[in-house]
Amino acid sequence: EKMRLKLKESVYTQIKADDNRKMLVSSISHDLKTPITSIKGYVEGIMDGVANTPEKMDKYLRTIYSKAVYVDKMIDDLLTYSKLDMNQIPFNFEKVNILQFFKDCVAECEYELNKLNIKISIDNQFDRDIELLFDRERMKRVVLNIIDNARKYMNKEKGEISIILRETRSSIIIDIKDNGAGISNDDLQHIFDRFYRSDKARSKMGGSGLGLAIAKQIVEGHNGKIWARSVENEGTSIIISLKK
Repeated sequence: EKMRLKLKESVYTQIKADDNRKMLVSSISHDLKTPITSIKGYVEGIMDGVANTPEKMDKYLRTIYSKAVYVDKMIDDLLTYSKLDMNQIPFNFEKVNILQFFKDCVAECEYELNKLNIKISIDNQFDRDIELLFDRERMKRVVLNIIDNARKYMNKEKGEISIILRETRSSIIIDIKDNGAGISNDDLQHIFDRFYRSDKARSKMGGSGLGLAIAKQIVEGHNGKIWARSVENEGTSIIISLKK
């Protein structure tokens, strides 16, 4: 009976893995097609002599480069997600001062955000220095992915992103809150799914559609939890809970 159950479980796992693989291939093919078609179009324009002035040539080459960077990032996200999904990326745990960690994250993206008139701040509600064991580089990727999403969907003239740090008896809570476009209730339950973007967002926004799925994998790899709250046209909070 145990062997039968094990065999049944094994077959189910294999079917699920095959379905996941098919979805990955289908989704990445869909999202790669647009930038590659664009690159081909601009290259053909150069070959046909359409870019017949230095200004046009510069514009074409810059567009080709930006599309190539986009494809490169998409492939990098896909490889990262696949490795995380198969537990092939080991976490390098170290003691990290939480407040200093978030100051470093803010310093890394503050200049670009300020250029877009988005103010980023830290609301530190700790009454003492707090250290946690986590993988500094992986967790930084989580935070920067969330901040980048807030940037993409910012629809206010004066954008605001606030990182609120607080604690409960057993956990550290990180709330990354923005005043952007918000997320509909229908979309909210899916935002951590692979490749999920609402149809409206898909036509306007770049990205691999894996940012929040990667964030979820990393947070859960630290035995933490991640979830979202949002009100349309008022903003979104992505909340992370990590055990002390």
